[in-house]
Amino acid sequence: MSIWVLPSDLLATSRFTVSPMVETVAALRVLHQPRTPWERAWRRPHVDAYRELLADPALRALPDAAFAPRWTADFLSIAPADAAPTFGAELAAVAALPDERMRADLRVTRPGPLPEPLLRPGLTDRVVELLSWVWNRAVAPEWPERDRRLRADIVARTARLSADGWAGVFADLTGEMRWLGEGRLRVNDYPAPARALDRAEQLFFIPTTHARSGWVVWDQPTRFGVVYPARGILAESPPAVPGGLVRLIGANRAEILARLEHPLSTSHLVALTGLSLGTVSDHLRVLLDAGAVTKRRSGREVLYWRTPLGASLVRTGD
Repeated sequence: MSIWVLPSDLLATSRFTVSPMVETVAALRVLHQPRTPWERAWRRPHVDAYRELLADPALRALPDAAFAPRWTADFLSIAPADAAPTFGAELAAVAALPDERMRADLRVTRPGPLPEPLLRPGLTDRVVELLSWVWNRAVAPEWPERDRRLRADIVARTARLSADGWAGVFADLTGEMRWLGEGRLRVNDYPAPARALDRAEQLFFIPTTHARSGWVVWDQPTRFGVVYPARGILAESPPAVPGGLVRLIGANRAEILARLEHPLSTSHLVALTGLSLGTVSDHLRVLLDAGAVTKRRSGREVLYWRTPLGASLVRTGD
């Protein structure tokens, strides 16, 4: 199994973050080989333009070479340089790699001779072109909603961290990840020797909306990260808000009430809706006074959820 041995100070300073490049690489994998009905439905509006893009022989050969069943080429798996990466900054890190580094990474992912188009000069430019196309065409138009869903997952994970510690967080990040104690984190079940991260300066945990399992990212020896699938009620698509309820109490208040089928805190609602903390608090106060929601303290958080009256309002607002 593949185990990372984490110094205590590295784990203590680790961060959850959102990576536009991780979302772009995950989206590229789905465009190339969708495996679930949801992935095929998401791919459908983009597939014709994607096939036109792959008329370029190098672009057509790249995804097959870069994605193995359980491995992704390292140039598509570079850990973020900071806790608030932009797509432009992450793409620049890829663009700085020479062609030969790209080919060396591909030979690890797909042993054997590389397709002739990938041996031509300008391979880095082709990779940058492919990633830019996926970002601009398929990811950026959805980015505000993706970003909210990913940050909502992070809010839930950090709440879990405060309640259960890292062992509780790692337990359901990915199916293979486990906290083994004594600074040892099993990141996957590959038959590889343990890796001591004693020179690492950064460790990130990065959710993605486009994955059924996780993978690792790195820029050895100083930056490492774990990508995991965003899950749970905080990462699901927003609920349908009944039009009648919107007309009755307003769009923002109606969305908050529609989301409170399950208990959520104000910080969860801020991440999910994109509204400010003050705005969410004001709407919750009105809903509480009207008897549409109730609340209870749980640890350091206050959780809100719909009362029978609130549930009735949502049902009859359809």
